Amino acid sequence: MNFLLDTTAFSDLMREHPKLGARLATVAPTDQVLICTMVRGEIQYGIERLPSGKRRHELETKAFKLFNVLSCEPVPEKAGDYYAKVKLSRQRKGLTLDENDLWIAATAMALDAVLITRDSDFQHLDGLKVDDWTR
Repeated sequence: MNFLLDTTAFSDLMREHPKLGARLATVAPTDQVLICTMVRGEIQYGIERLPSGKRRHELETKAFKLFNVLSCEPVPEKAGDYYAKVKLSRQRKGLTLDENDLWIAATAMALDAVLITRDSDFQHLDGLKVDDWTR
């Protein structure tokens, strides 16, 4: 099984959230825990916005350590199909979702991965499997 961490989950991992860490420890060796291009970009953007200094350096160190451990998946071609369906479905319901979140959800769907997040915006997206490892 594949598990795709969204930006909130990756941030929680950087903060060493105890429940997330405990849950990661139970992932089977045959399973994969991944991030995607948008998550990496959002994390990098958040760090780049910080002024130079100790905090920024610590976050860069933590992020790059995790980037080296977790596979970063590119956006699969099939994600474009899911993106279109999810965006249209949300629009028809009068709901919005951040563009990056749409792509993260579409990527999870294309990879047949469970999206690991504590972001409630991902709840109730048709075809998206979601779990919160901080509970």
